[in-house]
This record gives sequence, structure tokens and C-alpha cells, in this order.
Amino acid sequence: MSERSVGRVTGIRIFPVKSLAGRAADVVDLLPTGPAGDRAWSVVDAATGEVVRGKHAPVLAGLVPTGDPDADARAVAGALGRPVRLARAGDEGGAAVHLVSEQATARAAAGDVPEGCSAEDPRANLVLSLPGDDERTWVGRTVRVGGAVLRITRTPKHCLGVYADVEVPGPVSVGDAVSL
Repeated sequence: MSERSVGRVTGIRIFPVKSLAGRAADVVDLLPTGPAGDRAWSVVDAATGEVVRGKHAPVLAGLVPTGDPDADARAVAGALGRPVRLARAGDEGGAAVHLVSEQATARAAAGDVPEGCSAEDPRANLVLSLPGDDERTWVGRTVRVGGAVLRITRTPKHCLGVYADVEVPGPVSVGDAVSL
């Protein structure tokens, strides 16, 4: 299989608690289920047992998780003004990895967003620099990122970047090459 270098990894973000802010990382292991530790916890309302989602509680997006589930639950409860707990997140059928290029973010910031799409924070796991390429053209293709191989499956509803499944697990670091 012939590979063509198309860019580099410029940022890595892990979102340990769904709907909360992400944490920057220099390296991440991409597992068959996605980045290690990503979206491992959900916020659950202690009274109703329902999952609290960011679209209903936008304050969550500004909270940076510590990695301590008890401390994170206390911080979320304080921000929401009601008791919550963190529960291990179940498999909700989401994509394993979200990739967004700096170029896509720049286009969105300049107002180049397709109708029906959003320029809001894409909550990407891997931020890429892709001079001369556009990740939206990769759907159905395979891409090597660092030590991992990903199958690009689709564009997200908000239209920034692409979603991918992990075909070959491996480590990815800031600065790693991205090859089609």
C-alpha cells in the first residue's frame, strides 16, 4: 500500500467526562474503542438517574475534569446547583475518533460553513495541519496517524472534521505524520 504524507498532528484533546471540557495531551493511545480515557464518564442527575447532556446544561463545557471522578462530580454539582454523580459511560454508538484540521476551523471562523452546519467548537480528539488537503474528502479511506491506522467513516452533524474508527491501534503524538 502506497502512502502519501498530507500533514501533521498539531493537537490532541481527551474528553474524560462527556459534555465537559477536554484536556490537552502530548500523546494518546488510540484503542479499538477510541482514545484511551476519552468519554469514559457521563454526568448523571442523582435524583432522576438521567444523563445530563451539554446541550441542556451548557455550563458543563467550561468545566475541565481533574481525572478524579469524585472531585469532578462535586465540581459539576456545584456548577449545576444540584446533586449529580459520574457513571461509567456506556457504548452509545459514537465514532471512535474525531479529527479536525486547522484549515477547517479557519474556514468556519471565516464564515465558510455549509448550510445547516455549525462553526461551534468541534470537540475534536486530533487536530491536524493539512496544507493542501481537506479531511472531508477522506470518507471511506484509510489514514495513518502516528502508530495508528484509522478508517474515515463520516462527517459529523456539525460538519467540522471527520469521524474515524480505529483499524490498527497505536500511539499518536503531537508532531506525528498524517498519511493517506
